[in-house]
Amino acid sequence: MVYHTLAAMVLLLHLGFILFVVAGAALVARRRRLLPLHLAAVAWGIAIEAAGAACPLTGLENHLRVLAGAAGYAGGFVDHYLVGLIYPSGLTRAMQWGLAAAVLALNAVLYLRIVRAGRIGRD
Repeated sequence: MVYHTLAAMVLLLHLGFILFVVAGAALVARRRRLLPLHLAAVAWGIAIEAAGAACPLTGLENHLRVLAGAAGYAGGFVDHYLVGLIYPSGLTRAMQWGLAAAVLALNAVLYLRIVRAGRIGRD
């Protein structure tokens, strides 16, 4: 039961990290101290998608599931939990590059708006 709970906690952490990568600039507008952390998270998210690699949190979650007596899953977090919800079937390398570009573009727009509003200089 403990490993199952830990696996669920890693799942929630992973989802939170993805949300932070995608839209964390909105938090940076309020808390400038988050800027370096968010930029590092965005770089990591783009690198993982561009490389077609699995995030280490996926491996940790799978390991905890196995320790709990459940089966792990193949592929990464996005493949297992999100593809069926928000992406067409069969995530391809081109789609991963598209996701990386979308994350970069969304964050560039958010940061541009923050800078134009003069919020990046305040804390």
